[in-house]
Amino acid sequence: QVQLVESGGGLVQPGGSLRLSCAASGSDFSIYFMAWYRQAPGKQRELVARITGRGVTYYASFAKGRFTISRDNAKNTVYLQMNSLKPEDTAVYYCNQQNSWGQGTQVTVSS
Repeated sequence: QVQLVESGGGLVQPGGSLRLSCAASGSDFSIYFMAWYRQAPGKQRELVARITGRGVTYYASFAKGRFTISRDNAKNTVYLQMNSLKPEDTAVYYCNQQNSWGQGTQVTVSS
């Protein structure tokens, strides 16, 4: 089973930016869809963005225009660039590949 390790979370002021990274173990990384989800306290986990092996992307409506998902298949890594962050973006962000999940990285947007 693939191991996924997220990094890059933290505390940021409203309007700020963060870049999350997710490093995946194993082979054949380039053939898999990769996705970022998030879960805020008391809420269900929700899809943020998804990217195919060839780089075709999909975004949740709240992420469009502010977040960018990308991948580097040579490094087995997927990224989530988050700009214009809002307090409602506060959540634990998880990396996903098929049935595998990372441990999550906390993103807190607060002044």
